[in-house]
Amino acid sequence: MTGISASSAPAPPRIGVFGGSFNPIHFGHLLLADDVRETLALDRVLFVPAAQPPHKQPADLAPAPHRFAMTELAVREHPRFEVRDLELRRSGPSYTVDTLAALRPEGALHLLIGSETFLDLQNWKDPWDVVRLARLVVVPRNDTRFDPESPAALKVLDEMGLPGFAHVARGAGAPSEDSEAPILVPAASLPISGSDLRRRAREGRSLAYRMPESVAAYIREHGLYR
Repeated sequence: MTGISASSAPAPPRIGVFGGSFNPIHFGHLLLADDVRETLALDRVLFVPAAQPPHKQPADLAPAPHRFAMTELAVREHPRFEVRDLELRRSGPSYTVDTLAALRPEGALHLLIGSETFLDLQNWKDPWDVVRLARLVVVPRNDTRFDPESPAALKVLDEMGLPGFAHVARGAGAPSEDSEAPILVPAASLPISGSDLRRRAREGRSLAYRMPESVAAYIREHGLYR
């Protein structure tokens, strides 16, 4: 009987991991995730709401079960989006490294982060394990100028032991998986902020065209952010 060589084995699924407080989730999150998924030919994107984000005050957050439920409502119609409750089932602060370690057996992980988050990577828990467990996908915000050649960016790359960025243009196809280089993706984004949405909810103002109606209805039904 002839064995199957490693080269003929199927490639592992390409999985995007999109963590955050999602407080609340909105169309900006959804558009960014779909644009990155399409650009990098990801098989699916996993949304992972944080139960206790280490760098945010609990008083500013809706209870984690509500944020998880809103995220489920927001992604339910997209065939390649899923929501995971890993961080809700863990006690203590929600550290990305723990989530990636739990998800690693599922496939080749790609961690979606903003450019400002990338520059703060060294302050994360076990950042060297983060870049070992997942390939970084760095998405500059439309309202900021991120220079991948700046001293701040080069310092992070050097201290994390990473090569320079792999630049990807829309429609150019996914980069090679043979590299550890962080992928710089100019994904689409919308000028929607969670703080503005929370303020609107608190004041009883319209949330239309900023998030799925199912999420807006959930906020009204449960009196969130009041």
